Amino acid sequence: MPVDGKTTVGLVSLGCAKNLIDSEIMIGHLQEAGMVMTPEPELADVLIINTCSFIDQAKMESINAIHEAVDDREVSRPRQKIIVAGCLSQRFSKELPSLMPEVDAFIGLDQITQVAPVIRDLVGKDEDPHSENFVTASPKYIPDYDTPRFRLTPKHSAYIKIAEGCNHPCSFCIIPKIRGQHRSRTLDSVVKEAEALVKSGVKEINLISQDTTYFGMDRWEGQRPNPRSGVDSSRGESLASLLRALNAIEGDFWIRLLYTHPAHWSDELIETIAECPKVARYVDMPLQHISDRMLGAMKRETDGAYIRDLVRRMREGIPGLALRTTFIVGFPGETDEDFAELLEFLDTARFERASVFNYSREEGTRAAKLEGQVHHMTRKKRWNEAMRRLEQLAEERNRGQVGRTLRVLVDAPGQSRAEMDAPEVDGTVFVPADLPVGEFAEVTVREWRGYDLVAN
Repeated sequence: MPVDGKTTVGLVSLGCAKNLIDSEIMIGHLQEAGMVMTPEPELADVLIINTCSFIDQAKMESINAIHEAVDDREVSRPRQKIIVAGCLSQRFSKELPSLMPEVDAFIGLDQITQVAPVIRDLVGKDEDPHSENFVTASPKYIPDYDTPRFRLTPKHSAYIKIAEGCNHPCSFCIIPKIRGQHRSRTLDSVVKEAEALVKSGVKEINLISQDTTYFGMDRWEGQRPNPRSGVDSSRGESLASLLRALNAIEGDFWIRLLYTHPAHWSDELIETIAECPKVARYVDMPLQHISDRMLGAMKRETDGAYIRDLVRRMREGIPGLALRTTFIVGFPGETDEDFAELLEFLDTARFERASVFNYSREEGTRAAKLEGQVHHMTRKKRWNEAMRRLEQLAEERNRGQVGRTLRVLVDAPGQSRAEMDAPEVDGTVFVPADLPVGEFAEVTVREWRGYDLVAN
């Protein structure tokens, strides 16, 4: 199979940015091992499918990608090996080998740095009707600043995973069971990685983890932080101290904060963002609901009054802040009154960026066992109504942007993003095609189209 002694590997990466970093780490280790990457699955001796399993839709996308790879192999590449990696493998490690015997190997989240020896073992074997299962329970791995990694993002934008796992008890979420308990990198490790990225020309650093606000707090000696308590970084490393250290790096770049949890925001963190000019005036903070009944059933460790007060304090403390959030509709037990309260909150809070998810009943979660499961047609109706409300708010907001001057980062010829737009999930600012890609530019908004702006 291998040509000139070198194994050719293809990789399909599904899911979120956290999964993308896992794919980048696998590619880095494969290249270090002398293997050759190919974007063409039909040319690969080994095809890796890095899967997502957060909600049913992502799970089905992963399963379909695996079946498609198996079917294509039968038609055109019978000797190709197929490896399934990522959250699907980790979540269903006991079931998948018997359900998908056509897959040659399953690896979990702790095996992403061991993918090269797994491939060597597979390529050296004859045909085997049984799947190899390398998945181990309770992942422990976190990357470091010197972890081999080949970035798949544009040269000017990068993600840094500052922690792995999650300690929150959200009743709808399977992530803690898949990715394990929260484990932070050290502040020094993250800063060293950021320094190298900025030196290489990166203009945007996107900080990610399951909960970026919990950074460092898992290592506070002798104390476990309480939800909704003030965070004092004098007790140890925290997101606030990390942001200040990153802000001190020389260069012209954005630091973007994604995946924060409302329970661990503090006045110190708000003050830090306000005082650090390189930290984008943009915060991603999924709230999930505003009704006390729903927040309690979701085990969100917050209530409606706390959320309203936090949003107020953030807006007052960080001038020009753009808030991105997400909500869930149709959660078990959600009444018309709960949903009406959510719609009213959307109108009053007027988030700059927001989206709504239709509740997904996930096997293995507490919420899956709750009584009062909402009928799928009711869930769909509420989702449609909430999305219409968000679309109206987005139109009003974009209409108000006309005439404003924005600083944008050019992603591709004619396409850019403003400070209020994160990669992949937010809008585009269309700009003149001759603006240099990968650089900042000042533009004036002339019109808007749906969620996007047009500027020159």
